[in-house]
Amino acid sequence: MRLLFEMDKKDYAQCTHSFVRDSARSIILHDGKVAMIHSLKYDYYKFPGGGIENGENPVEAMIRETREEAGLVVRPETIKEYGYVHRIQKSDNDDTECFIQDNYYYLCDVEEMPVAQNLDTYESKEAYTLEYVDPETAIMKNRSVKESPYNQLMFEREALVLELLIKERLV
Repeated sequence: MRLLFEMDKKDYAQCTHSFVRDSARSIILHDGKVAMIHSLKYDYYKFPGGGIENGENPVEAMIRETREEAGLVVRPETIKEYGYVHRIQKSDNDDTECFIQDNYYYLCDVEEMPVAQNLDTYESKEAYTLEYVDPETAIMKNRSVKESPYNQLMFEREALVLELLIKERLV
């Protein structure tokens, strides 16, 4: 899979150990819009997807997470690798820990009829809502997030992937 870009803050010289948490995300395009999860609580957008569980491969995680977060059922025969983003930085919570993450993105189609979401507690509290959004709107929104418990790089990562989709004329 191709490397889309790296997000390396080079702020981890004092780290003595690492925490690795890879993720897999779906890119679902429809009529010039992108399926995104909108956190109504913090007002940001993210691609459907999330962490890869032990024993899962990235495609399995993407399918599972897309169904759970968005209620969208991925059609496996349509899955195509898009690329991955490599992120490395000092942990937000521990100055001695280095956070490393590969975020795998897959283009895919979904079944016409969504199913019920199966949200985690924090996802429910954030009121995760599926929206088909204009990519420029999501980019602007993510770059204006003021308050959230998350590192700003997460919002910028999604904005940069959206910009690539626009540049490559996929949306």
